Amino acid sequence: MVSNPVHGLPFLPGTSFKDSTKTAFHRSQTLGYRNGYAIVRRPTVGIGGDRLQFNQLSQAELDELASKAPVLTYGQPKQAPPADFIPAHVAFDKKVLKFDAYFQEDVPMSTEEQYRIRQVNIYYYLEDDSMSVIEPVVENSGIPQGKLIKRQRLAKNDRGDHYHWKDLNRGINITIYGKTFRVVDCDQFTQVFLESQGIELNPPEKMALDPYTELRKQPLRKYVTPSDFDQLKQFLTFDKQVLRFYAIWDDTDSMYGECRTYIIHYYLMDDTVEIREVHERNDGRDPFPLLMNRQRMPKVLVENAKNFPQCVLEISDQEVLEWYTAKDFIVGKSLTVLGRTFFIYDCDPFTRRYYKEKFGITDLPRIDVNKQEPPPVKQELPPYNGFGLVEDSAQNCFALIPKAPKKDVIKMLVNDNKVLRYLAALESPIPEDKDRRFVFSYFLATDMISIFEPPVRNSGIIGGKYLGRTKVVKPYSTVDNPIYYGPSDFFIGAVIEVFGHRFIILDTDEYVLKYMESNAAQYSPEALASVQKHVRKLEAPASESESKQTEKDPGVQELEALIDTIQKQLKDHSCKDNIREAFQIYDKEASGYVDRDMFFKICESLNVPVDDSLVKERQSLTLLPDWNAAV
Repeated sequence: MVSNPVHGLPFLPGTSFKDSTKTAFHRSQTLGYRNGYAIVRRPTVGIGGDRLQFNQLSQAELDELASKAPVLTYGQPKQAPPADFIPAHVAFDKKVLKFDAYFQEDVPMSTEEQYRIRQVNIYYYLEDDSMSVIEPVVENSGIPQGKLIKRQRLAKNDRGDHYHWKDLNRGINITIYGKTFRVVDCDQFTQVFLESQGIELNPPEKMALDPYTELRKQPLRKYVTPSDFDQLKQFLTFDKQVLRFYAIWDDTDSMYGECRTYIIHYYLMDDTVEIREVHERNDGRDPFPLLMNRQRMPKVLVENAKNFPQCVLEISDQEVLEWYTAKDFIVGKSLTVLGRTFFIYDCDPFTRRYYKEKFGITDLPRIDVNKQEPPPVKQELPPYNGFGLVEDSAQNCFALIPKAPKKDVIKMLVNDNKVLRYLAALESPIPEDKDRRFVFSYFLATDMISIFEPPVRNSGIIGGKYLGRTKVVKPYSTVDNPIYYGPSDFFIGAVIEVFGHRFIILDTDEYVLKYMESNAAQYSPEALASVQKHVRKLEAPASESESKQTEKDPGVQELEALIDTIQKQLKDHSCKDNIREAFQIYDKEASGYVDRDMFFKICESLNVPVDDSLVKERQSLTLLPDWNAAV
């Protein structure tokens, strides 16, 4: 590099001088790495460490670079992508321009008209620039109408150019296949579209009318007085006008009869009647649409025709005096057709308007023919016969095959195996019944009660099951609404009446007290207090008896030890039942004791081994305790 230390001189050949004393010609480092990325630095000194005058930026240049920081960092901004191309068949899909036009057609072979005006609609399809010409169909015109020119691109000149939407406007003539069409107007969408494209529309014109059609609309000149009834006039006037009536045929009085709905059509053009069936979904009937075909219905026959077989009679005006007419079909009246009596309950709006204009009848309200269902008969159960529960007996009245009444499964699962036991006495004037005791078991799962009488020897009363599981009805409840005894009715001193027998609760077990304390909301405070007080009275003597048992006689303790030893030796003996029966036989007084000699004799007869040492320990023993307890 050539340096020019002399300031003010141009950097041109002959004006620059080299430093002959310069020995360093190295270039400064401009490449480096920062955070693992290669960085290019701008050189600050020239070759050999000389100062670079042209690399020093001015303050204005620094300010300009500061304002261009995003451009320096990210580069020039990218231009927005061009809009997506939308083809014409997508952009203009189902967009059609509609123009109203007409053309004139010559009628050479007619004395009544020389030409006729035919009105058409010109459709222009924007998606493919095609056109079609359609003439609205006029009923009974005698001219083939409809689509005159099918959809296609139409040529506008001999050079092959096609019509474009820019060529269409109001108030212009266009020629298509030799026919000149005069465009008079367009629809709102076409007007908005053309104006949006900058086309100035001409004012709309009035549609030309066909002179012969207008002539036909004038009243005809009457040369002959018309008759009272003209079938042709009736046909032309009332063509496609039908009166519709809704009727029912009630045949419920006959066997297997029912009430069915029908639709009666009365055709005004020829006074014929048609009866159609109304089928409902899944009604089980064959889908025959008609009950009676369209025909004229005779109302009054001549005398001779009444006795003639109807199935082969050809009905004509000679056999009929009067036919059914429209005035015979009135809403709210009955009508007999083919031996069936139909009741008309409604008609359609056209029929109402016809009757108002023709007969002046304005009041034709709909009649409700839906039969009101009789109120359900209240089921009365027969009187209770006393067998089983009331709920079980009532099931025989609800179904032919009775089912068991529903049970509270949750209550049965929660209270499974939970039983409340009470000791009760029978309240009876008989002296023998005063000492009888009964155990009441109340099952919480099913609210049933069972009564058991413990057997007592020599009482003369056979103990055992007194009452099986069943629900017990309270004495003052009715048969229709029975009220059963519940857990809250059982407490100390309560009187329970079971099928005419009165019992007084005397005692309970410990589980009853626990259940009552855990379910205190079900019991009255007096009932809970009575049970708690009774339990405290029982606990006091029990503690005293335990203290007395600790002070027993030593002789009694030795006797109890001897009984325990004998029980252990005879526990696994095979003849245990026979030993019990033998001792009961020899204990004739049922005192529970036998003497020693009899004891050894019984043991020897049954081959029962007896340890002599046990007997020697009690030489003074003359009687043994009850063998039943020992065995």
